[in-house]
Amino acid sequence: MKDYLFAMIQYLLPQHILSRVIGVLAESEVEWIKNPLIRWFSKKYNVNMDEALESEATNFSNFNNFFTRELKPGAREIDSEETSIVSPADGVISQFGAIDSGVMIQAKGQDFTVKQILACDAELADRFNGGQFATVYLSPSDYHRVHMLCDGRLKQMTFIPGKLFSVNNATTKHVPELFAKNERVVALFDTPEGMVAMVLVGAMIVASIETVWAGEIAPLRQRLQHYHYSDDRNLDFKKGDEMGRFKLGSTVVMLSENPNWSWESMLKAGDKVKMGQKLASS
Repeated sequence: MKDYLFAMIQYLLPQHILSRVIGVLAESEVEWIKNPLIRWFSKKYNVNMDEALESEATNFSNFNNFFTRELKPGAREIDSEETSIVSPADGVISQFGAIDSGVMIQAKGQDFTVKQILACDAELADRFNGGQFATVYLSPSDYHRVHMLCDGRLKQMTFIPGKLFSVNNATTKHVPELFAKNERVVALFDTPEGMVAMVLVGAMIVASIETVWAGEIAPLRQRLQHYHYSDDRNLDFKKGDEMGRFKLGSTVVMLSENPNWSWESMLKAGDKVKMGQKLASS
């Protein structure tokens, strides 16, 4: 009942206003604002600063820079097997598996379609039918940069306006098709696996989403926006390269049109994973 009430009250909250106000505070460089906020957050969520390139939390100019902190070289090992698919982020594997008839099953009674989450036409959605997907939830204590799951060349990006529901378990259980409702950024890549979509899903108090090629994408004016990239831009990425980040945490959904991913035998929903960890082989 408590989880249900938490989910329902979010329908009544001014989600975007609340998130933007938090965003202003998170960008503040005033020490008496940022330092207590950083100290409180570090203690509450037991943030591991030993692996950060800058280990003194209050040395960051604002909360967002602390939250999107860079790791020390070698803090994450990127699986080097040529055919491996790696986790794009630190977090929890919420769900993974085959895309059946264009549908991704997140949990019992909770599913969403490729067409919904990509906000695309039937032709593009059909490319992913029979392919594979996985969702990774980033908790507040996690490292919040998002990396490539395999080599790829960026072809298209779409900003999709929407709601800003929380993406924790309490909410995903009670808000149908949540990932297809929330504000999000979709990046499409040509890869050795075929087409891959990386979906960065916004959430309650997520101040913005950034990509390494375009900077801050959300918040923008609340309208659908498409960006296409020609091959002469040379937007090529290697497995493990950073591709984006959340200023306050959320979820990454990855989709592949390749049906031949073989998931690691010990992997199961609810497992904690690290960026660069092998999830599957193609």
